[in-house]
Amino acid sequence: MTTYRIGEAADLLGVSADTIRRWVDAGRLTAGRDEHDHRVIDGVDLAAFARAQAGDPDAGAEFSSARNRLRGIVVDVRKDTVMAQVDIQAGPFRVVSLMSREAVDELELRVGSMAVAVIKSTTVVVERAAPGPSRGRSAG
Repeated sequence: MTTYRIGEAADLLGVSADTIRRWVDAGRLTAGRDEHDHRVIDGVDLAAFARAQAGDPDAGAEFSSARNRLRGIVVDVRKDTVMAQVDIQAGPFRVVSLMSREAVDELELRVGSMAVAVIKSTTVVVERAAPGPSRGRSAG
């Protein structure tokens, strides 16, 4: 059974550890105790909570086959004569899109604008994250 400590759950949900503690204290999220008496959250329970917290797709989503929609703020726009790069910060995630300069101009995308990155792909690479805050691989 996979369990997460408060800090790990906070990282996964993009909130503070204090927010997770408040949700647990209010009964919105179930937590138990590990052998060291630290609060831990069952992975299945955390996944169900995260899914319940996810909002409905944005307006217009019902007209699209894309299911991956990340709302965020435009943090950088770089344009040349033909192409542009738009960086969107969606919670803890940075999404970079390359598009025509014409599209950027028509959408009036500027730093500070709200935007939705709609991702549709037949190839999505999924990696299993290493446990712990470092997420790095150890030698040996």
